[in-house]
Amino acid sequence: MCDRVQPIGEIVCSSCRDSLKKVQSPFCNKCGKILADEREEYCSDCNAGIHIYTEGRALYEYPCIRKSIYRFKYKGRREYAEFYGKELAEHLGLIIKSWQPEALIPVPLHSSRKRSRGYNQAELLAEALGKQLGIPVISHIVKRVKKTVPQKKLSQVQRQNNLKRAFKIIRNDVKLNTIIIIDDIYTTGSTIDSMSAVLKEAGIKNIYFIALAIGRG
Repeated sequence: MCDRVQPIGEIVCSSCRDSLKKVQSPFCNKCGKILADEREEYCSDCNAGIHIYTEGRALYEYPCIRKSIYRFKYKGRREYAEFYGKELAEHLGLIIKSWQPEALIPVPLHSSRKRSRGYNQAELLAEALGKQLGIPVISHIVKRVKKTVPQKKLSQVQRQNNLKRAFKIIRNDVKLNTIIIIDDIYTTGSTIDSMSAVLKEAGIKNIYFIALAIGRG
């Protein structure tokens, strides 16, 4: 978390572990964003539109883990995935199992971005989580065929337009009924929805998501 050297056997120092803020109730019943008012059932994003996915949850509040995720994505810290996977399994394992997923499907990167980065962080995250919970990971059902602009730079409408026709099913022979999409960060849900749309077309009925971090509703 702080990127300082730790004693052998320690993954996260005590001060950093204390700073990690996990998503606590009240949270949105659809996307899992933290709500300011416990009387509300859904966040403003979910109240404003209809999501294609069934339901989703995230583990951490984004600000507390932002720097760690940045190093994981852009600085080659692939080893972070093991810690993330264990944390997700420990704290969200029960709800994940209650969904009874047949597979975890990571959000794919465009081929040029994956070549540049050397790996897909969502795929590493899915593999680490799948290993902990005994759920298979399938990374070759959906392909990202459009090189999109980073979502964090865009408005809600721009995000949706940015992701139009961004994903394509490349394997129709895999018969699945319930899957979980895995990503590192959930913002407005545009990426999950865009991916869910093509998975629904392929016949997958129940589509959930798990993200490492999420913002507030």
